[in-house]
Amino acid sequence: MKRLLRCLVLVALAAGLAACGPPRKSVFPPTLSVQQLQVLPNGLWRLTLRIQNNSYGEMDFKSLDGQLQVAALIPVRLHATFERDIPAFAGDTLPLDVLPTPEMAKALAAVEAKGSAGSLAYRISGRTSAKPEQEKQPRDFDFNGHDWLSPVPGIAHTFR
Repeated sequence: MKRLLRCLVLVALAAGLAACGPPRKSVFPPTLSVQQLQVLPNGLWRLTLRIQNNSYGEMDFKSLDGQLQVAALIPVRLHATFERDIPAFAGDTLPLDVLPTPEMAKALAAVEAKGSAGSLAYRISGRTSAKPEQEKQPRDFDFNGHDWLSPVPGIAHTFR
């Protein structure tokens, strides 16, 4: 009887240890925002997008597909394929050139004419593909953010 009880205890302990594995790290959608916008001489806008990993583990970012809307104007498409390994709770930047609509360029020029007192609302939304640390395949995460762009004092054609 004692021998049977010992065997059952050992089997239960082995099963309990087998169920124990590395703890799963929580995964949360990233946050994307415009860190800087620079108007290039050819009229293109060079966006510096900030990707903030809000998860408890590293994420390998692969691509993004979305749109940038300035004020209430027609949005422009954002698309990029890239490789960024971003640690937990850290951020990284991604340069991206976009061709604004003429209305968007006029709105930004009007804000620049006001100097540091001017600001322009923007909205960025879409989907990014990333592979969380403990997963084998990348998956898509939606993002949606909004903020204001203001001219940077002393740096022409640059907004933050």
